[in-house]
Amino acid sequence: MPSPTEIRLRRAEKRLEIRFDDGAVFSLPAEYLRVESPSAEVQGHGPGQKKLVSGRRHVGILQVEPVGHYAVRLIFDDLHDTGIYTWDYLHQLGREQAERWPAYEAALAARGLRRDP
Repeated sequence: MPSPTEIRLRRAEKRLEIRFDDGAVFSLPAEYLRVESPSAEVQGHGPGQKKLVSGRRHVGILQVEPVGHYAVRLIFDDLHDTGIYTWDYLHQLGREQAERWPAYEAALAARGLRRDP
């Protein structure tokens, strides 16, 4: 499992930059992290229960809190703060962003939802 060597919150850009010890570097938008939150509120309590989160285009991250030596908790300015982002999950989000983001936008469009509040 890759571990971060640097985590930097870019509040003004609404991004979380992460460097991993395997050489991977990701700049993850707050909106992407929010709609892909690992919390039960977003993921549900079992397979196939993931909820589609809309209206978060302007969400920002207020704080990044360490959780042991394996994760961080992100506190968003829409008051969502229950997801624990493990190093493995953050690395996965970075690797899969090019596939996940268009799928998210397509799912919004299919349901007549928008990224704007």
